[in-house]
Amino acid sequence: LNAYHKCVPVVRLYGPTNFAPVITEAARRAAKVRDGSHYQIFLIITDGAISDMSNTKRAIINASYLPLSIIIVGVGDEDFSSMNELDSDDMMLSHDGKTAQRDIVQFVALRDFYCGSFEIENEHIMNMLAKEVLAEVPQQLVSYMERNGVVPMEAVPKTRLEYTKEMEMFMQEPGSAPLPFLRDQPER
Repeated sequence: LNAYHKCVPVVRLYGPTNFAPVITEAARRAAKVRDGSHYQIFLIITDGAISDMSNTKRAIINASYLPLSIIIVGVGDEDFSSMNELDSDDMMLSHDGKTAQRDIVQFVALRDFYCGSFEIENEHIMNMLAKEVLAEVPQQLVSYMERNGVVPMEAVPKTRLEYTKEMEMFMQEPGSAPLPFLRDQPER
């Protein structure tokens, strides 16, 4: 949230709000490794209702077969009621005669966790927000693994160098998140 707060004054938000192209790109990346060794979590922060709902539903249904979860955080005072349709808590997402294989979307309205200022200092509120944002990911991950017959492998510790090389392989494309900071990890 602090990063979002710092960016808001310097970023110009505008429409239309088209999710399908970015979901399709996230799905393309997730499709690269389908053996269960990697699982992607895609975060969308939006200030508006979706302009391409039909295409977004298609993209989500197609992505529901991949190792991918989509978390959508709505910011601002927009009407986000259509987002709940994508978050298939009650019924699996369907569109044009196709149904998602599994629920991969979690929607959270930021306004449900604070009033007024972005200066959220209440640790309890921050923890509740984090809990809600990530609430469905464990079940989404397990459902992917079970549907694809992926069983847990024995954990093999990696050296810092092995971990870094592996992460670099997945971060070579533009738009990827930076490598995580490897603080206080001993060289092996």
